[in-house]
Amino acid sequence: MEGMYRVLFAFVVVGLLTNKALATQHVVGGSQGWDESTDYTKWASAQTFKVGDQLVFKYTPGLHSVVELPNESAYKNCDVGSALDSMNSGNNAVKLSKAGTRYFACGTIGHCDSGMKLKVTTVSADASSSPGSTPSSSSSSSSSSSSPASTSAASASFPFPSILSMASLLAISMLFMF
Repeated sequence: MEGMYRVLFAFVVVGLLTNKALATQHVVGGSQGWDESTDYTKWASAQTFKVGDQLVFKYTPGLHSVVELPNESAYKNCDVGSALDSMNSGNNAVKLSKAGTRYFACGTIGHCDSGMKLKVTTVSADASSSPGSTPSSSSSSSSSSSSPASTSAASASFPFPSILSMASLLAISMLFMF
């Protein structure tokens, strides 16, 4: 009976860890990071942003910053004075906590007008969507910013999360059976 409890406990632990591991950290701009040379519309269209994922902005502090804009009008007009949030550490993470569209720009004068801005559409975590798809909801998500220690471990989505979950569960249950 004790062995059965161990297996059950292992399933619970692996299930919790797997859900956390499936969230993706999107380094904004890829290897270039948050700078003036990246086409952010093109970069975002190649991504699928899901609830629970994070945007990671990596840039040179003092040269660039990140501001979250309240709406599409502020985004289109580069109205950085209406920012909801402002970040300037050079390594900021923003959690995508609910489905909807969010808008970001560089707060340095002239950079947004030069194209240093990003529109992100987040879909529900269980949505099976292709990169660049749009959800039916257009509400904005709450912001959570911090400086992550490392972003390389989860920089890409694993294409078969159910296989990962099953393999992890099988490995742990076999460990307790033998």
